Amino acid sequence: MSQLRVVPGGENLHGTTHGYGGSEPPNPLVQLDPGLFFWTILTFVTLSFVLAKFAWKPLLTALKEREDQINKSLGDADKAKLELEKINTQSEEIILKAKENASEIQSEAKLMAEKVKSDILEKANEETKILRDKAEKQINIEKDKALNDIRKEVVGLSMVVAEKLIKKNLSENDNEKLINETLKGLKGYEA
Repeated sequence: MSQLRVVPGGENLHGTTHGYGGSEPPNPLVQLDPGLFFWTILTFVTLSFVLAKFAWKPLLTALKEREDQINKSLGDADKAKLELEKINTQSEEIILKAKENASEIQSEAKLMAEKVKSDILEKANEETKILRDKAEKQINIEKDKALNDIRKEVVGLSMVVAEKLIKKNLSENDNEKLINETLKGLKGYEA
Protein backbone atom coordinates (compact mmCIF):
# COMPACT_ATOMS: atom_id res chain seq x y z
CA MET A 1 0.00 0.00 0.00
CA SER A 2 1.39 3.33 -0.87
CA GLN A 3 1.02 6.26 1.43
CA LEU A 4 -0.64 9.30 0.24
CA ARG A 5 0.69 12.60 1.27
CA VAL A 6 -1.19 15.76 0.78
CA VAL A 7 0.82 18.55 -0.70
CA PRO A 8 -0.31 22.13 -0.93
CA GLY A 9 -2.55 22.56 -3.89
CA GLY A 10 -4.56 19.34 -3.28
CA GLU A 11 -2.30 16.99 -5.20
CA ASN A 12 -0.78 13.82 -3.89
CA LEU A 13 2.55 12.45 -4.88
CA HIS A 14 1.03 10.74 -7.82
CA GLY A 15 -0.33 13.97 -9.09
CA THR A 16 -3.99 13.23 -8.47
CA THR A 17 -6.35 15.12 -6.27
CA HIS A 18 -9.05 13.71 -3.98
CA GLY A 19 -12.62 14.62 -4.09
CA TYR A 20 -12.83 15.52 -0.35
CA GLY A 21 -11.67 18.99 -0.71
CA GLY A 22 -8.03 18.23 -0.47
CA SER A 23 -8.03 16.18 2.75
CA GLU A 24 -7.72 12.46 3.23
CA PRO A 25 -10.74 10.33 3.87
CA PRO A 26 -11.12 9.17 7.52
CA ASN A 27 -9.88 5.69 8.46
CA PRO A 28 -12.84 3.28 8.72
CA LEU A 29 -11.26 1.36 11.64
CA VAL A 30 -11.07 4.48 13.75
CA GLN A 31 -14.62 5.62 13.11
CA LEU A 32 -17.33 4.36 15.44
CA ASP A 33 -19.57 2.12 13.47
CA PRO A 34 -22.23 0.35 15.57
CA GLY A 35 -22.40 -2.64 13.18
CA LEU A 36 -18.67 -3.10 13.17
CA PHE A 37 -18.65 -2.69 16.96
CA PHE A 38 -21.31 -5.39 17.37
CA TRP A 39 -19.58 -7.82 15.02
CA THR A 40 -16.22 -7.23 16.65
CA ILE A 41 -17.64 -7.99 20.12
CA LEU A 42 -19.52 -11.01 18.80
CA THR A 43 -16.38 -12.32 17.09
CA PHE A 44 -14.32 -11.73 20.24
CA VAL A 45 -16.84 -13.53 22.46
CA THR A 46 -17.19 -16.41 20.00
CA LEU A 47 -13.43 -16.71 19.59
CA SER A 48 -13.00 -16.55 23.39
CA PHE A 49 -15.63 -19.28 23.83
CA VAL A 50 -14.07 -21.48 21.15
CA LEU A 51 -10.60 -20.94 22.58
CA ALA A 52 -11.86 -21.61 26.11
CA LYS A 53 -13.64 -24.77 25.00
CA PHE A 54 -11.07 -26.21 22.62
CA ALA A 55 -7.75 -24.49 23.25
CA TRP A 56 -7.62 -23.27 26.88
CA LYS A 57 -8.81 -26.50 28.50
CA PRO A 58 -6.31 -28.71 26.64
CA LEU A 59 -3.63 -26.08 27.13
CA LEU A 60 -4.41 -25.82 30.86
CA THR A 61 -4.59 -29.62 31.09
CA ALA A 62 -1.21 -29.93 29.35
CA LEU A 63 0.24 -27.27 31.67
CA LYS A 64 -1.24 -29.05 34.69
CA GLU A 65 0.20 -32.38 33.50
CA ARG A 66 3.55 -30.72 32.92
CA GLU A 67 3.41 -29.14 36.40
CA ASP A 68 2.49 -32.53 37.94
CA GLN A 69 5.31 -34.20 36.01
CA ILE A 70 7.79 -31.55 37.19
CA ASN A 71 6.54 -31.91 40.78
CA LYS A 72 6.83 -35.69 40.49
CA SER A 73 10.35 -35.32 39.08
CA LEU A 74 11.26 -33.00 41.95
CA GLY A 75 9.79 -35.48 44.42
CA ASP A 76 11.72 -38.31 42.78
CA ALA A 77 14.87 -36.19 42.91
CA ASP A 78 14.27 -35.53 46.62
CA LYS A 79 13.70 -39.26 47.19
CA ALA A 80 16.85 -40.07 45.24
CA LYS A 81 18.75 -37.49 47.28
CA LEU A 82 17.46 -38.98 50.53
CA GLU A 83 18.26 -42.47 49.28
CA LEU A 84 21.76 -41.35 48.33
CA GLU A 85 22.24 -39.79 51.78
CA LYS A 86 20.95 -43.00 53.34
CA ILE A 87 23.35 -45.06 51.22
CA ASN A 88 26.22 -42.72 52.15
CA THR A 89 25.32 -43.07 55.83
CA GLN A 90 25.14 -46.85 55.49
CA SER A 91 28.46 -46.98 53.67
CA GLU A 92 30.05 -44.84 56.40
CA GLU A 93 28.60 -47.20 59.02
CA ILE A 94 29.93 -50.19 57.09
CA ILE A 95 33.36 -48.56 56.89
CA LEU A 96 33.30 -47.83 60.63
CA LYS A 97 32.24 -51.40 61.38
CA ALA A 98 34.98 -52.71 59.10
CA LYS A 99 37.54 -50.54 60.91
CA GLU A 100 36.22 -51.76 64.27
CA ASN A 101 36.33 -55.37 63.08
CA ALA A 102 39.86 -54.87 61.78
CA SER A 103 40.98 -53.42 65.11
CA GLU A 104 39.23 -56.26 66.96
CA ILE A 105 40.88 -58.82 64.70
CA GLN A 106 44.22 -57.11 65.26
CA SER A 107 43.67 -57.12 69.02
CA GLU A 108 42.62 -60.77 68.93
CA ALA A 109 45.66 -61.61 66.84
CA LYS A 110 47.91 -59.86 69.37
CA LEU A 111 46.21 -61.73 72.22
CA MET A 112 46.55 -65.02 70.34
CA ALA A 113 50.21 -64.29 69.64
CA GLU A 114 50.79 -63.48 73.32
CA LYS A 115 48.96 -66.66 74.33
CA VAL A 116 50.97 -68.76 71.87
CA LYS A 117 54.15 -67.09 73.12
CA SER A 118 53.26 -67.77 76.76
CA ASP A 119 52.26 -71.36 75.91
CA ILE A 120 55.58 -71.92 74.14
CA LEU A 121 57.50 -70.39 77.06
CA GLU A 122 55.52 -72.46 79.54
CA LYS A 123 56.13 -75.61 77.54
CA ALA A 124 59.83 -74.79 77.24
CA ASN A 125 60.01 -74.17 80.99
CA GLU A 126 58.26 -77.49 81.66
CA GLU A 127 60.61 -79.31 79.31
CA THR A 128 63.58 -77.57 80.93
CA LYS A 129 62.33 -78.60 84.37
CA ILE A 130 61.83 -82.18 83.19
CA LEU A 131 65.35 -82.25 81.71
CA ARG A 132 66.76 -80.69 84.90
CA ASP A 133 64.94 -83.27 87.03
CA LYS A 134 66.23 -86.09 84.82
CA ALA A 135 69.73 -84.65 85.00
CA GLU A 136 69.50 -84.35 88.81
CA LYS A 137 68.23 -87.93 89.06
CA GLN A 138 71.02 -89.11 86.79
CA ILE A 139 73.56 -87.13 88.84
CA ASN A 140 72.17 -88.61 92.06
CA ILE A 141 72.28 -92.11 90.59
CA GLU A 142 75.85 -91.58 89.41
CA LYS A 143 76.74 -90.03 92.78
CA ASP A 144 75.23 -93.00 94.62
CA LYS A 145 77.13 -95.40 92.34
CA ALA A 146 80.33 -93.49 92.94
CA LEU A 147 79.73 -93.46 96.68
CA ASN A 148 79.01 -97.18 96.66
CA ASP A 149 82.17 -97.79 94.67
CA ILE A 150 84.13 -95.61 97.07
CA ARG A 151 82.60 -97.43 100.02
CA LYS A 152 83.55 -100.76 98.55
CA GLU A 153 87.07 -99.49 97.93
CA VAL A 154 87.26 -98.07 101.43
CA VAL A 155 85.96 -101.30 102.89
CA GLY A 156 88.40 -103.31 100.80
CA LEU A 157 91.28 -101.05 101.77
CA SER A 158 90.16 -101.10 105.37
CA MET A 159 90.11 -104.86 105.26
CA VAL A 160 93.56 -105.01 103.76
CA VAL A 161 94.89 -102.51 106.31
CA ALA A 162 93.15 -104.28 109.16
CA GLU A 163 94.39 -107.62 107.97
CA LYS A 164 97.91 -106.36 107.82
CA LEU A 165 97.59 -104.77 111.18
CA ILE A 166 96.13 -107.77 112.81
CA LYS A 167 98.01 -110.14 110.62
CA LYS A 168 95.27 -112.48 110.56
CA ASN A 169 92.05 -112.85 108.70
CA LEU A 170 88.94 -112.29 110.65
CA SER A 171 86.00 -114.58 110.50
CA GLU A 172 83.04 -113.92 108.27
CA ASN A 173 80.99 -112.50 111.14
CA ASP A 174 83.84 -110.28 112.24
CA ASN A 175 84.28 -109.05 108.65
CA GLU A 176 80.65 -108.16 108.36
CA LYS A 177 80.61 -106.43 111.72
CA LEU A 178 83.67 -104.42 110.78
CA ILE A 179 82.14 -103.50 107.41
CA ASN A 180 78.90 -102.27 109.02
CA GLU A 181 80.76 -100.19 111.57
CA THR A 182 82.88 -98.66 108.85
CA LEU A 183 79.80 -97.87 106.76
CA LYS A 184 78.09 -96.21 109.70
CA GLY A 185 81.18 -94.08 110.21
CA LEU A 186 81.20 -93.12 106.49
CA LYS A 187 77.53 -92.01 106.48
CA GLY A 188 78.52 -89.01 108.54
CA TYR A 189 80.85 -87.88 105.71
CA GLU A 190 78.29 -88.14 102.89
CA ALA A 191 77.46 -85.00 100.94
